[in-house]
Amino acid sequence: MKRLALGFAVAAIAGAGIAWTLTAARPVAAERLEAIAAIDGSASAGETLFWAGGCASCHAAPGADGDAKLVLSGGVRLKSDFGTFIAPNISPDPDAGIGAWSIADFANAMLAGVSPDGQHYYPAFPFTSYTRMTDRDIADLFAFLKTLPPSQVASLPHEVGFPFNIRRSLGGWKLLFFTDQPRVTLAGPDEQIARGQYLVEGPGHCGECHTPRNPIGGFVSDAWLSGAQNPEGEGVIPNLTPGGKSISGWSASDIAYYLESGFTPDFDSVGGSMVDVQKNMAKLTGGDRDAIAAYLKALPERANGWE
Repeated sequence: MKRLALGFAVAAIAGAGIAWTLTAARPVAAERLEAIAAIDGSASAGETLFWAGGCASCHAAPGADGDAKLVLSGGVRLKSDFGTFIAPNISPDPDAGIGAWSIADFANAMLAGVSPDGQHYYPAFPFTSYTRMTDRDIADLFAFLKTLPPSQVASLPHEVGFPFNIRRSLGGWKLLFFTDQPRVTLAGPDEQIARGQYLVEGPGHCGECHTPRNPIGGFVSDAWLSGAQNPEGEGVIPNLTPGGKSISGWSASDIAYYLESGFTPDFDSVGGSMVDVQKNMAKLTGGDRDAIAAYLKALPERANGWE
């Protein structure tokens, strides 16, 4: 009996050790970090990525407009089934923001969801999409962020209860759901569609809202961009595939014009949380908006993800 109990204890300890190892934060490979650090980032190119990535929508103060959207003091509250996440200060302030970060710190956050102190970030920060960004784009975005005004506003802690406040458990979540692979496989996409796929699946992180999730927050893999329940509790996020009614009747030029102007083919105007997204997309080049539209038209049809 003692031997059996000892065996169980050894197995439990071994299992705990394996779980602890598997759930550890995994930063970007050192060789890739060195390659990113060697890139002379372009702030002007990084500005395009800033708007494509919607950085100001979460990290500017709530209600900020105009030049105030470039002060990334944080504070936007993101409600979810797991608690409320509060966007942090990512201004260049060395104490309250990320001014003391190295390019390696930034790359680890964006590409691996790992903080400078080796902790997992919650996927409310869409590193799950940003992980598809190129090394050059990471360097350019970091260069642009360093040109923005610093803010001394302290970041607020997330309002997340047990067991979701155990960050180590996110290591297990990453093992299940975190990947840098394309969300859909398209047959022989041309250069324009490939660019649109990069923008939508990477910096644009459109799927973070427009794709349904399972009970533990992972994407439903075969329902990419098919729409989802609104995490704020009211209504739904539209289906962007040709299989949904939301934009299935729109031409590629209709989609591109909507992203530029905020007006639908029926002369309705953008509303809700999409207002900020559209304003960001309006700052992209016409070629990038056309690429996004071409990618959306090339997607496989999906039934509405919230049904």
